[in-house]
Amino acid sequence: MTGSQRAPSTSSAKAVERTMGILECLDGSRRGLNISEISRKLRLPKSSAHVLVVTLERLGYIRRAPNGRDFRLGLKTYALGQRMMRALSLAEMALPHMRELTDRTRITTHLGILDHDQGVYIQKAEAPGLIQFDTYMGRRMDLHCTSLGKVILAFSPPEQTAHVFGKRAFARYTPNTIISASALKKEAARVRRAGYAIDDEEEELGVRCVAAPVLRNGTVFLAALSLSGTLSQIPLRQIDRLVKSLKECASAIAAEPVPLPPLL
Repeated sequence: MTGSQRAPSTSSAKAVERTMGILECLDGSRRGLNISEISRKLRLPKSSAHVLVVTLERLGYIRRAPNGRDFRLGLKTYALGQRMMRALSLAEMALPHMRELTDRTRITTHLGILDHDQGVYIQKAEAPGLIQFDTYMGRRMDLHCTSLGKVILAFSPPEQTAHVFGKRAFARYTPNTIISASALKKEAARVRRAGYAIDDEEEELGVRCVAAPVLRNGTVFLAALSLSGTLSQIPLRQIDRLVKSLKECASAIAAEPVPLPPLL
């Protein structure tokens, strides 16, 4: 464990457990629950239950019922679940197309989406052979040094990525890594114009990736699709050909009946 990584304190872990317990209690109640009922069901001090409930209400994860006493899950909690269901649905529908792309190119294919200030892999089609990538569904990635991340930054709604561009500096993994917000903004603008992104040994030496957006109707960004390989698997002279294949695959995925985000 590095110096910057600390194990959560017992009190912090307990607060998280209590908070999740409140959300699960409310999820199981049709009419909602008041603070006394929450306190009794979870065996919490009433004062602790009150603090957590008020905080969750302020953040929008729960809402007060019309009677003013009971609480129910809020739209923000619903949105989290809907986002996960959309991601799972998209990942399932994308897999046959990704496997076809991997079969054609013999290169590993990934699908990723935005999660706060990082990306997360939601699907993978592994290429055959000795070269395997230590990636899996649910693994997180940095946005500034990966082709998937650059596409996410370039094509996501600006309000979802403004906090990323607001950072003063970014972690350097190789001599090629972009480490300033100004350089990252220029790169995102270039990616938008070109319609694809390249990670040229920016996260790991010897590895090159190329990615393109999955766009519904050419405008609504759903995910980023990439090919990840070694320098010999993805030579620069082959980028145009691979981008063409990526975009064809992305269009096929976008044509699948994946539900769009609800307006909340």
